[in-house]
Amino acid sequence: MSAQMLAVLAVAVAVAAFVQGSSGLGFALIVAPVAGFVDPGLVPVFVLASMIPLNLYVAWRERASLDLRGAGWITGARLAATPAGLALLWLIPERDLGLFVGVSTVLAAVVSLAAPTFAPGRAAYVGAGAVTGLTETATGVGGPPLALVYQHRPPAELRSTVAACFLVGEVASLVLLFATEKAAPAELGRAALLLPATAVGAWLSRLVHHRLDARRMRLFVLVFALVSGLVLMLGL
Repeated sequence: MSAQMLAVLAVAVAVAAFVQGSSGLGFALIVAPVAGFVDPGLVPVFVLASMIPLNLYVAWRERASLDLRGAGWITGARLAATPAGLALLWLIPERDLGLFVGVSTVLAAVVSLAAPTFAPGRAAYVGAGAVTGLTETATGVGGPPLALVYQHRPPAELRSTVAACFLVGEVASLVLLFATEKAAPAELGRAALLLPATAVGAWLSRLVHHRLDARRMRLFVLVFALVSGLVLMLGL
């Protein structure tokens, strides 16, 4: 990877960490399309590994607002669906992974924009967990289903619960990817290399997360996701 591409990736990671640390979603929607453009081999291991320290930090920072009941149902369904996400990686050639990430990102953003207001129940939690397990394991993108479930809950509850669900799921996905040799230890080195960028974004989010206009930030993330996904789909 060239220095220029590494710099582009570092900026994307820092911005994504700030956005997710502030609004509760957006890291994978921002980083996965950029990573897929820079090097399709970065997806999904780099994205998953980069999110672990960020979600650990956010979950701890706002642990008092964690929805344990919802997190339990989501996590159970997410873990059950993880093998299906791995199967997608076996079926999709690496040369087509960028296209798949682009399509997944655009669909996720469109669904997030179009979804009506609703009160989540057990079925919503299980459904969101299952879809997240499928898409996040295959592409690193899993936030939109969880954002849909919690989009009308208090921001602190959304941030803490989504972070906790992501944290457990990311570890499970990485363990499965390494166990089945769909990932190599060297891929973790890139995530470690950009850990300072993650830390900068997370630290900046700490300064504004309690007073940020979450609706505008969410709209920004989804519009960015649409544009990035379309770039990947068109192979630009």
